[in-house]
Amino acid sequence: MLDSGGSQRVADLMRETAAAELLPRFRNLAKDEIRQKRPGDFVTVADEAAEQRLASGLAKILPGVPVVGEEAVEKDASLLDLIARPGEACWIVDPLDGTANFAAGRDRFAIIVCLVQDTTAIAGWILDVPRDRMAVAHRDGGVTFDGAAIRGEPTAEPLTGFVGYKIAKAFDEQLSKEQRGRFGQISTLRCAGAEYLEILSGRAQFSLYRTTKPWDHAAGTLMMREAGGGAIQFAGAPYVPAQPLNAGLIAASTAEALAEARSALEASKMPLLASRT
Repeated sequence: MLDSGGSQRVADLMRETAAAELLPRFRNLAKDEIRQKRPGDFVTVADEAAEQRLASGLAKILPGVPVVGEEAVEKDASLLDLIARPGEACWIVDPLDGTANFAAGRDRFAIIVCLVQDTTAIAGWILDVPRDRMAVAHRDGGVTFDGAAIRGEPTAEPLTGFVGYKIAKAFDEQLSKEQRGRFGQISTLRCAGAEYLEILSGRAQFSLYRTTKPWDHAAGTLMMREAGGGAIQFAGAPYVPAQPLNAGLIAASTAEALAEARSALEASKMPLLASRT
């Protein structure tokens, strides 16, 4: 559906958008250019401008393929239904992943784009904007990070990864000493795109999320699959972009890390994991 030339056009569009809409506004936002959609959920003029530019550019790359953007969904939630249409395609776009970081002047934010065909992610791009690092994945075609092919490698060291504060606390309090000893540092960057890139780089091995908005995870989970790992819901079913937002997600670059993270989650026995926050 998208050849190598089209894939490069997507990457170029993301870099152009970062240069035009995000970087000039980074650490340069007025107070009235930042608001909260709901408590703790930030949006800025940069999010909105970047999404408009991306949507316009993607429409030229694949005419007629709709765009499911984070900010557009905020205005029309029915757009999410486009992801689950059998036989159809759509783009999923996060124009500024890590908005809270961006608004606070912290340099952990990304642009994420995913192409879905027949309910399945078939291509994904993540751009670490401050560092200009790009990962690209194509289903059954592998994943590259800054042009180098990536393959997850099992490690004998304690696993490091990214989880939210509540789950990290549960791991510390509820896992046995032996189980907790299988893990090293667990933390959060508050930017899913940056976390997936850290896993691809080998500096971490897994991530675990309670809420699974598709613009945060559709591209990154494809990258985990193509690196030799995978992504599953908390109940064990494979991750899919159209899954319920509260289905949970465990993702890893190796099958071994995926199994270990799932084992720790099951051992923590947290009822709150079944609810969305």
